[in-house]
Amino acid sequence: MKLLLLSTLIIAIGMAFLCVKLIFRKNGSFSSQHIHDSRAMRERGIHCVMDQDREMRRQSRFAVEEKSK
Repeated sequence: MKLLLLSTLIIAIGMAFLCVKLIFRKNGSFSSQHIHDSRAMRERGIHCVMDQDREMRRQSRFAVEEKSK
């Protein structure tokens, strides 16, 4: 029983910390975690897999070059 109460308390505290920004800031929201939304990643030339695949498909017919036999 103590373990269940302790687990519930830890989860509740974690949820409260996650919601602080949403509760106390006007129009608070979570920032985007996508790679293409990160300025630092764009400056380094790092793209998400979906963007890389789309770019490869534009450049050639196949995303992965086939080896000839």
